Amino acid sequence: MGIIMQRTAGGWGDGWGSGLLGVIIFSGSLPATRVAVSDFTPLFLTSARAVIAALLGVMLLLVLRQKRPEKEDLVPLAVVALGVVIGFPLLTALALQHITSARSIVFIGLLPLATAIFGVVRGGERPKPAFWLFSVIGAASVAGFALANGDFAASAGDLLMVAAILLCGLGYAEGARLSRRLGGWQVISWALVVALPIMALIAVVTLPDVWTGIGGPAWLGLAYVSVFSMLVGFIFWYRGLALGGIAGVGQLQLLQPFFGLVLAGMLLGEPVAWSMIAVTGLVVLCVAGAKRFA
Repeated sequence: MGIIMQRTAGGWGDGWGSGLLGVIIFSGSLPATRVAVSDFTPLFLTSARAVIAALLGVMLLLVLRQKRPEKEDLVPLAVVALGVVIGFPLLTALALQHITSARSIVFIGLLPLATAIFGVVRGGERPKPAFWLFSVIGAASVAGFALANGDFAASAGDLLMVAAILLCGLGYAEGARLSRRLGGWQVISWALVVALPIMALIAVVTLPDVWTGIGGPAWLGLAYVSVFSMLVGFIFWYRGLALGGIAGVGQLQLLQPFFGLVLAGMLLGEPVAWSMIAVTGLVVLCVAGAKRFA
């Protein structure tokens, strides 16, 4: 763990390796959220996971004696908090009240494109034209799947997932930009600290009235999204984006639907349609093309 946290320079391969570990960890986020919202409200789940992760982040910052961010870093950290601490967790929790985690996972295929776009806008990256071709094909596959397989209730969940993807892409790109100076785990830790006051207030206001009816799976889901999805995964992910490039390494998220569908089917017993597998297979192929031209 100590090696991971060191702010050392790494190579291009290190960036993709760290990014892949982050994607694997994030793959369990939506299935875990789906389980947790069965007994917790989306607002409480979002705020509680942020508070737990923030307390862990504060301990890391204090133990490792990290200096405070500069004043000019506060707004970018607030953007990171808005995107990955508040926006994505809350909107996905709301979406999972309308759609299955298997369906929501397919939307993750849009996240690499969103991250790449914000990487160009905020990070100044300039991928090759062929990169955009593969990215658009992957995103279009996901969008086509959603449009062809939706009813009104699912559409509400779909729209929430699209909004979540946009905010998350912004948070990823902004966090990666900061990670080049502050370090990956430092960025997510400080972003959690920035969001802590409002998240703690929301957690207190939305505390469950009755605790006895909350099952073990919901507690496990809360624990996973708090420790792994909200903190540990970002240690690897932001390091990968900073070392390997926001647009390039961001394409690894096209693999996340594959891992997530496996977890949704195995752990939750959710139906995984052949169309989901087909779309996932197509976007996985897009990763190889995008990686080559990043």
